[in-house]
Amino acid sequence: MVRRTKEEALETRNRILDAAEHVFYEKGVSRTSLADIAQTAGVTRGAIYWHFENKGDLFTAMFDRVVLPLDELKVASTDPGEPDPLGRMRDLCILCLRNTATDARRRRVFEILFLKCEFVEEMGPVMARHQTDMREGLASIEQGLRNAMSKGQLPADLDPMRASRVLHSFIGGALRDMAILPDVFDVASNAERHVDAMLDALRYSPSLRMGASESHA
Repeated sequence: MVRRTKEEALETRNRILDAAEHVFYEKGVSRTSLADIAQTAGVTRGAIYWHFENKGDLFTAMFDRVVLPLDELKVASTDPGEPDPLGRMRDLCILCLRNTATDARRRRVFEILFLKCEFVEEMGPVMARHQTDMREGLASIEQGLRNAMSKGQLPADLDPMRASRVLHSFIGGALRDMAILPDVFDVASNAERHVDAMLDALRYSPSLRMGASESHA
């Protein structure tokens, strides 16, 4: 009985997340109310508050649902015992881009984030969470780059802080551009080549070396 109750609760939570995803996509986050989501999910507003504190909490859970599967590769890239950290970072970047291009749920969620979300008023805590995630992502990329440098996969004089920001900007920009012009940015077919080009920049660009002049940054 307890197991069945937990299963029903999880089913309801997922139904609410599915509804939020579709309503956010259709109406935009700021124009969507919890009543809209409840109606689409076929639940009461009370059921939503049972699982989520507010709309921002619901938005965050919806976003986490599509990015958490990437954590395994992220951890592998920073693991000192991983023999191929740069390969794991490559896998992570390709998976992020290709899956967003080919998976309807991931694509919708990123379109909501980039095109249909205003970080104002009640979404303020979501913006703070997004900033924290970005800082943690930058730190993780930098750690992965340092791991690759220690294994001779990247130049010993690479500036890992600068390189992490360039790589992060590349991935974020590719996801945003794909959301805006999917017919122009064919990420599904070109993910590997785009990522390899970015990694080549880390290997060979003089501007990404320690001590490189800011005028070349």
